[in-house]
Amino acid sequence: MAVMGENRARLARAIGTWGTAARLLVGGFLAGSVVLGSFTGGGTFEPEAWLLGLVVFPAVILGGQAWRAHRSPDRLVALSGPVGHPFTAAVFLVLYGTTWYAPPIGFVSDAALLFYGGSMLLSAYRGYAGCEVLAISNWLLRRDDQVGCVLFDPVDRFEGRQLTSPRS
Repeated sequence: MAVMGENRARLARAIGTWGTAARLLVGGFLAGSVVLGSFTGGGTFEPEAWLLGLVVFPAVILGGQAWRAHRSPDRLVALSGPVGHPFTAAVFLVLYGTTWYAPPIGFVSDAALLFYGGSMLLSAYRGYAGCEVLAISNWLLRRDDQVGCVLFDPVDRFEGRQLTSPRS
């Protein structure tokens, strides 16, 4: 039981005002662009994008993270720094760019926006400081695994320094 208490303490709000605002702004823009495009005259509703972005992507990440946690219950901290950040950004760009390089599966672009945007909104709500890719699975598995996040890492690092510095 002590492990569960330690785990919950670690899952306390890890971002401040700027980290929360950044995630709300970017996540709202990404997911909102799909919502507006799907339900206004500017685009078409593609149910496969919604299913992929809100069910399949989270389920795949959840399954992979649960499998990894079962094999190695230690906290995962990976893909950060000069190698990891470009890798995580490249994954998003590959998914988002399908409308250009693979038009028949262009709906994957909207799915990526829904998944990443929704995950950022959940991260903002929960105060999760890691990359949005793990926000849903960390929440469901009650973990605090981290992978690099090129977009929010600078904000979180800056804000972390501000939060821990002595006040004058």
